[in-house]
Order: sequence, then structure tokens, then C-alpha cells
Amino acid sequence: MLDETQTQTQAQAEARSQAGTDPAAISPAPRASVWPTRLLVVGLVLAALNLRPAITSLGALLEEVRDGLHMSGTVAGVLTSVPPFCFAVFGFAAPRLARRFGPRAVVCAGMVAITGGLLLRPLAGGTVGFLAASAFALMGIALTNVLMPVIVKRYFPDRVGTMTGLYSMALAFGTAAAAAATVPMTQAMGGSWRMGLGIWGALAAVAVLPWLALVRHRDAGAAPAAMPPAATSPGAASPTTPQSSETPRLRLARSRTAWALAGFFGLQATGAYIAMGWMPQIFRDAGVSASTSGLLLAVTMVMGVPLAFVIPGLAARMKNQGAIVVVLGLCGLTAYAGLYFAPAGGAWIWAVLLGISNCTFPLSLTMISMRSRTSAGVVRLSAFAQSTGYLLSIPGPLLVGVLYQHSGGWALPIALMGGFLVPQMVVGVIAGRDRTIEDEAKMAH
Repeated sequence: MLDETQTQTQAQAEARSQAGTDPAAISPAPRASVWPTRLLVVGLVLAALNLRPAITSLGALLEEVRDGLHMSGTVAGVLTSVPPFCFAVFGFAAPRLARRFGPRAVVCAGMVAITGGLLLRPLAGGTVGFLAASAFALMGIALTNVLMPVIVKRYFPDRVGTMTGLYSMALAFGTAAAAAATVPMTQAMGGSWRMGLGIWGALAAVAVLPWLALVRHRDAGAAPAAMPPAATSPGAASPTTPQSSETPRLRLARSRTAWALAGFFGLQATGAYIAMGWMPQIFRDAGVSASTSGLLLAVTMVMGVPLAFVIPGLAARMKNQGAIVVVLGLCGLTAYAGLYFAPAGGAWIWAVLLGISNCTFPLSLTMISMRSRTSAGVVRLSAFAQSTGYLLSIPGPLLVGVLYQHSGGWALPIALMGGFLVPQMVVGVIAGRDRTIEDEAKMAH
């Protein structure tokens, strides 16, 4: 069959050549297959840019939002726990939605939800409305979070490290930009925190456009929407690649690797959302100005721009990622020790070290992609690790808010933040071992 197809292709090419047809006009298939791939790269980058501004823009203006909506410290702690809660709840739905509608359609819907939530949030007149609008945006972020590793594994199976690094770098840049620019933009627009938060809805609206085009695109080179066992899209695995039908049946709840990834993801998410929600307040309480506190958070987040590109590529070349886990954890412990003893004196150093430590996020995504041999396995593992991990991370930011309100300072909350890093390193070393969920399935049988 392959020889016959090649013969037909060669005959068609010779006939067109003899007819004097312009080469640019006789190769529509390559053109049709290249532009969706390029548009997909653009879509990944734009989506990643919008996965954190909803959170870090709020962290920069948390004090103003608390005053404007009359929130207590405990309620503010609830607010900072909303992101992991939404990521856990809605993340579990991502695989089922992707199977029914296709991953690109679900990501497109997610970007629409982010846009709507960010535009509605400033219009809220009370805490309940504000939480509801935030949850709507976070629902879209949750769906996109889970499907990013899936899309990378499916469409770029030979460039997992590179593509994971690319969108992780864009995610870090968007996170840092929102942290740094929200306060200055708010001041430029008259000091209204509502305007300062709402402006990020415009960036999200731009990110909807490439995904709309990708959803509408249907041709021989495009992957079917239903995520069948064999992917046929440009850059995807060939139809002969083993997929879900050949994936050993293993309940992820019985997989040590899956649980280790979930624990590692959950603990790193705990630290990240505590930092995004509370770090500016730590510096402001230490006497640092609001704008400088926002810049310090931006420094923490911007460290992920270069490192989020380097670390996934480095991790993909290593059989065991445990050493990277330990190095990043030690950077975080040093940062929290500095925040405990001299929060203002060494603020810039602690911000940099904490930014390095927070690069466990792209590392965890890379490990998720590496711990399964098939795209179907990555779908399940990504949903399990991220949703379970976010579920585990919910109490962290809330507990910090409660300790902050009742202890009257940051000593206990910072000690708690540093304490989370110890089990994070332990489960991260376990998750970084050179094995896959398919290996564990074989061992179980």
C-alpha cells in the first residue's frame, strides 16, 4: 500500500512538472499542514500568557480590594485559596470534555471563560460577586492548565521539552507582567483597583482568536476532535504509535508515581499561590512601598522566564529529575529564611531565590509528560496529578491568611511556607524516577 501511494505521488509530481505547473501552486498540502502548526504555537504562547494575570494582578492590589470590598484577613485567605480549588474541581472535567469536543475546542472555551471572568470581576459590588467572577475565569484557567501538556505531547511528541519550556516561559512572563504592571496602570487610571484588574481582560480576548481559528480549521492534516487512539496531525505521533488502546490498564490511584507527581504538583502549587497572593503584603508590612512590593513579586515571577525554558529541556535529557528538585527546594528554603529574619533588608535577593524555587512548575509539567509513553496516558496523568495536586494545595493559602490574622505577624506563616518545601523535595525525588505509569501497570499485573 505504501509503495503504491508513493508511486502515485511520484506520477502526479512528474505530470505536473511536465505540464509546467508553478511549484508554489502544486503544493497546497504542505501549506495547509504548516500554518495550523504555527498557529498552534502562537495559540499556546498567548494562552500561557493569560494563565496567571488573574491571580498576580489581584495579589498586587489585594490590600485595595480588601478595603474596597470590606474583607477580613480570613476572607482574603479564602480568596487566595479559590484558584487551587477551581483548578482541582474543573481540572477533573478536562479529559472528559477533551474526548467529547477535542482539546483545542476546550482550550478555546477556556480562554473565553478567562476573558469573561476578568471583565466581569471589576463590576462586582460585593465579595460574593467578586468570588463568582474570579471562579469563572479560574475555571477557564483550570481547563487550559490540564490540557497544555496534553496538546504538547500530542502535537509535538519529539519536542516535549522545547515546547513545554516555550509555554512555561510565556506563562512566567505573563505572571511577572501582571505583578509589575498592575499597580502602575492602576495609578495611571486614577487609582481605581477595578480598572487595574479589568484591563487584563483585553489580553485574554486577544488569546481567544487563534484558538477560534484552530477550532474552525478542518482538513486532512488536522487532528480529529474526538482524540482517537492515533493522532494524525502535523508533528503528532504517527498512526502506528501505540495509544490508548495499548495503554496498560492501571488505576492511577494505585500508582506511586502518579501520587508522587500529585503531591509534588500540589506542594509547589501551594507555595506558588501563597507567594502570588501574599508576598506583596509581606513586603508592604515590612515597610516596602506598594509599587516596589509589586516589582518584587514581578522579579520572583520573571525568574521563570529564562529558567522555564531551560529547566524543561534539561529535565527531558535526564533520566532522573531528583537533583533538580532538591536544588530548587534549597533555593526556596534560603528565600524563606531570609524573609523570616530580614524581609526588607535582603528583599531583592529573597525575591530572586524564591523565583528560582518556583520553577518547580515547569519541571512538574515536564515530568508529567515523561511519566507516560502515550498521549492518552498523559491526558489521564495530567488530569490526576494537577487536579489532585490543586486539591491538596487548597488549605495552604487559607491557613496562611488565618495565621496572619490571628498571630499578628508573618513569623508563623513564613515558617509554614518553608516547612512545605521539605515534603515537596521528598515526593519530587520519587516523582523524578525513571519510570512510567505503564511500567507500573506491567509490574501490577
